[in-house]
Amino acid sequence: MPAVAKPVRSLPTLQKLGATVNRDLDAQAIAKEWFLVFADAMSSGDHITVANLLVEDAFWRDLLALTWDFHTYEGRDIIQQFIADQLPNIGPSRFRIRNDLTQLYVPYEDIVCIQAFFDFETTVGYASGIFRLVPLADGSWRAHTVFTNLEDLRDFPEKTGALRDHEPYHKEWVESREREHEFFDMEPGVVIIGGGQSGLTVAARLKALGINALVVERNKRIGDNWRNRYATLCTHSTVWYDHFPYMPFPSSWPVYRSAAKLGDWLEAYAHSLELNVWTSAEVVSVEPGTQGKKWSVKVVRDDGRECVFQVNHVVFASGIGGGLPNIPNIPCQAEFKGQILHSSQYKRATDHLGKKVVVIGACTSAHDICADCVDHGVDVTMVQRSSTYIMSVKEGMLRLTGGLYFENGPPTDVADRINASFPNFFLKLMHQRMVKDLAEADKDILDGLRRVGFKLNFGDEGSGPLQLILKRGGGFYFDVGASQKIIDGEIKLKSNSSIARFTPHGLLFEDGSTLDAEVVIFATGRTAYLRLLPNYLHDAVQPIWGLDDEGELHSVAREVGGRGPQAAKVAGLWSMSGNMAVCRFHSKHVALREWFCLS
Repeated sequence: MPAVAKPVRSLPTLQKLGATVNRDLDAQAIAKEWFLVFADAMSSGDHITVANLLVEDAFWRDLLALTWDFHTYEGRDIIQQFIADQLPNIGPSRFRIRNDLTQLYVPYEDIVCIQAFFDFETTVGYASGIFRLVPLADGSWRAHTVFTNLEDLRDFPEKTGALRDHEPYHKEWVESREREHEFFDMEPGVVIIGGGQSGLTVAARLKALGINALVVERNKRIGDNWRNRYATLCTHSTVWYDHFPYMPFPSSWPVYRSAAKLGDWLEAYAHSLELNVWTSAEVVSVEPGTQGKKWSVKVVRDDGRECVFQVNHVVFASGIGGGLPNIPNIPCQAEFKGQILHSSQYKRATDHLGKKVVVIGACTSAHDICADCVDHGVDVTMVQRSSTYIMSVKEGMLRLTGGLYFENGPPTDVADRINASFPNFFLKLMHQRMVKDLAEADKDILDGLRRVGFKLNFGDEGSGPLQLILKRGGGFYFDVGASQKIIDGEIKLKSNSSIARFTPHGLLFEDGSTLDAEVVIFATGRTAYLRLLPNYLHDAVQPIWGLDDEGELHSVAREVGGRGPQAAKVAGLWSMSGNMAVCRFHSKHVALREWFCLS
């Protein structure tokens, strides 16, 4: 594709467009008129007409439907070239608009769009789409964003609902299930490393497509990745946002769930969907395969047995950073006479009664641990090394999710597609507005934190938590009460100097000040994982988190080589990571691509 300059990014405000809108307009009629021309042009391969239906600075985000990868194209000229290249290959046809999901979308008074869903087919499968039309000065409407998403493979849909098995089961189920779980009669089609939400959702998606995956989980029980963390851990995202595929949470569940409760849910989920999970087992190596397969995976079980599987696909799903604690190399740690822990090793404040505790870090885990200590009378100081984005759950969650994931919100599958239909670079612009509104709503908390010296930021270029999540997987705290404890001095704060080194009795800072401690807890995240691969393949692996030039995540829900120059060396190695909403939606993309490759 020849190099074409991208337009300057800006929001499609009425002022910029030079347009006015009568709010009593017939959104369905306008959407249908635009869509009929769009559908005919796409079906006939007329890329010029398709481009002419877009504004100059339009976005088109495609998830597998047209490109078999994750892409965001920006600018009408670039989109036109993309469409010209792809239409002959994917043969789109049978376009149908969803009138029931066509509506006026007004996120701000000066941003007015018509949002509509549509379905279509390609040579590969069945797809869905969303377009948003904006008004122009001449009274016409053109698309500012188009989103296309692969839903199912042609002739191989998920075996759910009406397509589930309808035959009576007269075999001995317990014995049959045991043979399947132990892979006595066949090799697994895919090996998944990690049995948290990432691994289980991918396994569930693959099973719905008829592929038995082996999930290898090093903990004793499914869900221990949540149970074994600190006892007061609770989700800061809502129950509506966190539903699992095929098996949503009960309508009686609380909005926010404890870690132990969520751990039990993961275990019930795996058993109910008959997923093949080996607990107390560990993958010790992933090396280029033999016997005609791409990868050789060695698994060691709790009784010492070694199993080697030859597979074409391996999914790394052991959490952000692969589950390895990140402990900064602060000098003189060996001199410290107290206890050093990582947040993953912290269980409860009552283990440290009567001791001076220092928590290094100022994001979610640090706040939760400090609040737990205060609630149990433990002297605790938070050491903040860099600024943190803070928003209250009360004010922030509704704004952050655009009202999609709440009691009276749209169905989860509809919400997921709306959520995914906004390109990340466009969301950054929208969130820069949202963050200003939210900061005003949280003014008392933010002002209070500033007064006591807590260092705040507003995210990447003022865009809030989303870009921090996408680029770092952290760097924020959604406040559920710890911020007020900092303001009130219940959680002590040290934020005015960097740590120089440990001392026998605590920490020395670069300004010469000291901080006594008997327990130091690092709430400093986790490091990336490469330990299972041979050293000579490490350079082929792209970063897991972070955004590429198109605004797509480097390797989440994609092959770990991404679009890097050495991607072919690690073809068939995948990464699945993220919160429950990310796993619910993108686990299907991983499964569809793996099924297609396996078939």
